[in-house]
Amino acid sequence: MANVLDLRRRIRSVKNTRQITKAMKMVSAAKLRRAQERAMNARPYAQMLTSVLTSLVRRTDLYNETTGEILHPLLIERPEKNVLLVVVAGDKGFAGAFNGNIIKAADKFIQSRTAAGVNVDVEPVGRKARDTYRRRYAVAVYYETIQRYDNDMSEHREMLRRRANPVEVTGENAGLLNKLGFAEVSELSHSVVERYTRGEIDAVYLVYNEFKSVISQRIVVEKMLPIRKLGSQEITAAEEMTLEERERAAEAAITSGVSIEEPDTREADEENRKFGTAEVGYIYDQSPDSLFRDLMPRYATTQLFHAMLESVAAEHAARMTAMDSATNNAGEMIDALSLTMNRVRQAAITKEIIEIVSGAAAL
Repeated sequence: MANVLDLRRRIRSVKNTRQITKAMKMVSAAKLRRAQERAMNARPYAQMLTSVLTSLVRRTDLYNETTGEILHPLLIERPEKNVLLVVVAGDKGFAGAFNGNIIKAADKFIQSRTAAGVNVDVEPVGRKARDTYRRRYAVAVYYETIQRYDNDMSEHREMLRRRANPVEVTGENAGLLNKLGFAEVSELSHSVVERYTRGEIDAVYLVYNEFKSVISQRIVVEKMLPIRKLGSQEITAAEEMTLEERERAAEAAITSGVSIEEPDTREADEENRKFGTAEVGYIYDQSPDSLFRDLMPRYATTQLFHAMLESVAAEHAARMTAMDSATNNAGEMIDALSLTMNRVRQAAITKEIIEIVSGAAAL
């Protein structure tokens, strides 16, 4: 059994750890409030964009009248032979099972697709997802071809793909979530849209943690491309929080001063849906066809940006809950160590008294 001095040192060490976990919990709570606010502020833009596109759909032709072909490439559906999976995880740890659950959902998707003979490209977002999939799968290889015309006066450059494995990693987006901005997400979205447009991939899926409130979260697999219906999610798989996870998250939120209620935005959402959808003749500076063609990639970017905003909020909520549990466990450990130390000290005192009494009796 450890002596009193060792137990005191251990108690002091656990107290220091408790201070760190408590500070990390409060930091995550503050970041969570900002992430929630940012996600809420981005929602009206997405709804307005959806309303404008819905209005344009009524005033433009989506199909060629003679051939019946779809005019916009992001609406074209093809048999899924090559799909892209965007895995949105975190850049840091100490968030409980947050990253592990996302990786688990992504692995389940990859296994189901490869079993059906479908090639999967993985686009990890966040350092945890990048490190995991760079260890498991090979990186995709691209090479550039150059064709020269008019006696070398002009040339055409094209990037081609050399696929060697059924599952390959096509990008590296570590650190993107630390300073999440629309411009940075636009670069990733532009790359995804370009690959889909030229037929390198036939569908795009997102795996992320959908966040509504601290106690209302779920890990979803959402189909991003092709776009089937504007303003609606196409969820192919979802995993809800357990009752125990909800209770832990609620307790951590209450002690941190974070609301557990989902913000009520029904009135604002209803007003935003009315924008541009009235049965009147709108006048556009450009033709509806041109506007619809230019806004569709931005709609895909908005989907990806909103998913990352929710994932960031969910990560802070998971870290806040994990640090609250660690703080509580540290407190329980301190109590147990203090009780053990008191028992050891009492035993030492009792032993000394017995030795003194025995010595006096022997004299």
